[in-house]
Amino acid sequence: MSESDLSKAELPLWEIFVRGQHGLNHRHVGSLHAADAEMAINNARDVYTRRNEGVSIWAVESSRIAASSPSDKEPLFDPANSKVYRHPSFFDIPDEAGSM
Repeated sequence: MSESDLSKAELPLWEIFVRGQHGLNHRHVGSLHAADAEMAINNARDVYTRRNEGVSIWAVESSRIAASSPSDKEPLFDPANSKVYRHPSFFDIPDEAGSM
């Protein structure tokens, strides 16, 4: 293992999200190793926004991200047809509420 590989292994991994000039959403652009959030944002600026395409950068420590498992797909994303309380079809909407 080289010295640079060893130092990367000791630094936390950060997931980087960039919001483009004309976009409203941040999108995942990659990952990098950094000692802290400030360093992650500065490194992300240098690596992922070289052509002035970004207006905002998010850096999230990878270990802080919670994700569902593909094996949970069925119960997690199952249609809510059996849960009638999630469908507003039986609520009376007052006229003064207008179009919803």
